[in-house]
Amino acid sequence: MTGRIFIDLFTTLDGVAQAPGGPEEDPSNGFPYGGWQAPFPDEAIGASIWRGISELDALLLGRRTYDIFAGYWPHQSGRIADALNSAPKYVASRGLATLDWEGSSQLGKDLTREVEALREKHENIHVIGSIDFVQTLLREQLFDVLTLWVYPVVLGQGKKVFPEGAHPANVTLLEPAVTGPLGVIQLRYGPAAGDVQTGVVEE
Repeated sequence: MTGRIFIDLFTTLDGVAQAPGGPEEDPSNGFPYGGWQAPFPDEAIGASIWRGISELDALLLGRRTYDIFAGYWPHQSGRIADALNSAPKYVASRGLATLDWEGSSQLGKDLTREVEALREKHENIHVIGSIDFVQTLLREQLFDVLTLWVYPVVLGQGKKVFPEGAHPANVTLLEPAVTGPLGVIQLRYGPAAGDVQTGVVEE
């Protein structure tokens, strides 16, 4: 069995992925727009998000997102909480992490080897949020599917999916975009080989 790594990110039109779920989710650097996702309830997009959660058999998270999730989901009930609480959780952290959430363990320092080991153990491994950690996965192309849910709002500040200095890379569209009635767009990409090419557009 060779499992797949799915990166799932909510982002604004200008690429901000910080604290979509609520004001207290990640107020670091004085971010004032926590919860920007709330004004856009969308059944079609929500169903797509749930399909991913219902099919995952492992979570791979950065330290900050893990701490946020561990402080919230164990105290919740419902199908999303049940899915996340029951799944094995793997945490990428440079320091020694406190892993109180049941089913959690810390990855070793060799990320490439650790990810390959996870592929042998699990079928659908999802990375949710974890913006800083995602930069490493993107740079090393240690992913199979990058799903972006793009919301029709511009914030002008906050942690971005692709910040200044992000590693140049090609991706390929895996399926047609899906657009919800409130303007939320789902985009799914996979890694593509080769360096970024430049040239002149012919008229």
